[in-house]
Amino acid sequence: MSSMSYALRDSMTMLRRNLKHAQRYPGLTLSIVGTPIVLLLLFNYVFGSALAAGISGTPTGGGSYIDYLAPGIILMTATAGALVTAVGVCTDKTEGIVNRFRTMAISRASFLTGHVVGSVIQTLVSIALVVGVALLMGFRPSATFLEWIAIAGVLTLLTLALTWLAAGIGLVARSPESASNIPLPLQFLPFLGSAIVPTDSMPAGLRWFAEYQPFTPIIETLRGLLMGTPIGDSAAIALAWCVGLTFAGYLWARSVFAHGATG
Repeated sequence: MSSMSYALRDSMTMLRRNLKHAQRYPGLTLSIVGTPIVLLLLFNYVFGSALAAGISGTPTGGGSYIDYLAPGIILMTATAGALVTAVGVCTDKTEGIVNRFRTMAISRASFLTGHVVGSVIQTLVSIALVVGVALLMGFRPSATFLEWIAIAGVLTLLTLALTWLAAGIGLVARSPESASNIPLPLQFLPFLGSAIVPTDSMPAGLRWFAEYQPFTPIIETLRGLLMGTPIGDSAAIALAWCVGLTFAGYLWARSVFAHGATG
């Protein structure tokens, strides 16, 4: 059996381990779904009328605010999944399980790969549930079958990028509590983008930040695919951010894990 086959076998073993952990301790997994749903309900039913007043294509323009809001909340579901990865990796590290794995004849890459792939699966399932709730609330996307495939690809790539970053956070965090706090800026950054309101409604300084931060082009790409709004160059920028963050997170997590293995 080749080294690649051993690595794949060990990674599948770690994936099964992490999925079983998710089944036995569903609290964190439920939070991935619960938080975006609460935000969806809050912004649509409590603030929706006020926020929609200045947005083209909402009730004042013959559309619905949920159609503008849902793509941003769907993206926030992906950011919420990063917390689970960071806490899971840090818990294994602080409980000594990582050191035990290092003494075993298993692929070094399998530990992180199992965590990342397991978290991506959980997050994508959570995204599907949030989309279902949005549909029940009146969300009416116009995406074609091919556009849904593209949406799934963008969300998978974004989730993979954030999960690798979260794996690195889990390795450097001193405790599961700090691992759960460090990724919080990732969860709030979409609020400073176009998730809730258009960036052109913001003050000049904040508008500049909102337009050039990573999540805004990703949100606009998702919104364009879902609702048929103009995408422009947002798709290329979103793809560049996702690929760049994936490689950065992967290299960082691998470097930290390797340093721990030798240190």
